[in-house]
Amino acid sequence: MEAWRRALDEPVSTFPIVKAGPAHVATLKTFDPPLSALEGRRLAGAERRAKRLLFPTEDGELVVLVHLMTAGRLRYLQFGERGPKTPAFRLVFEGGSQLVLTEAGAKKRAGVWLLTPEEADQELAHLGPEALRVGARRLAEICAAESRRLHSMLRDQRVIAGIGRAWANEILHHAQLSPYELTRDVTARQVEQLADAIDAELLRGLELRERGANDKRTYRVHDKLGQPCYVCGTPIARVDFEEHTIYYCPECQTGGRVLKDRRISRLLR
Repeated sequence: MEAWRRALDEPVSTFPIVKAGPAHVATLKTFDPPLSALEGRRLAGAERRAKRLLFPTEDGELVVLVHLMTAGRLRYLQFGERGPKTPAFRLVFEGGSQLVLTEAGAKKRAGVWLLTPEEADQELAHLGPEALRVGARRLAEICAAESRRLHSMLRDQRVIAGIGRAWANEILHHAQLSPYELTRDVTARQVEQLADAIDAELLRGLELRERGANDKRTYRVHDKLGQPCYVCGTPIARVDFEEHTIYYCPECQTGGRVLKDRRISRLLR
């Protein structure tokens, strides 16, 4: 998200909006004010809060909030550059450039909201502190207040904002911690390892994304089932859940123990 924010910040503020929309009925989450209220206004740039991108208008009256979820993609197209025929959302700028949102797959989960600044603040009020540079002290307080597995905690935007499923896998591998480790059981040293891993992995990902790296080149553990761990060479294992998958190294993270996949176990009964 931060790489997208940096890439979009200058382009979206260059020209005023001449046409807002159309938007897919499942993508646009608000109706008042209408998208047409953006026409004639200029965006002040791109901002980010957790995994959401925000585009405030230069006059300070409106904010376009975008949540890409898992499959959403946001692109800035120069005049004449080919884009999707029917994007989920589109802004057309003076001169013909466009900001377009697309989403892979049949499920339309990405969302666009047009809000006042006050409404935007309310929409984001539930989010926890930003993950990058959260620090060991704050992270220790969070772990002490929770009673759950580390992977679940890292993905909860209400607790720590900005870490998704893939980066939870990368971070826990870097920290050499089991995704099933309970927050209340982590030691002070392990909290420090986790805080350091959050910063190291998010900064590594940001640098690679800014250089144009795709998922395959960016992730070293996530979606690497059976491939050798980049640290010890042990094949990467996984645990499947309905909405997400945990990838981990049994040697680096769980002391050689393969985590039980309850979903598969039920199928084999």
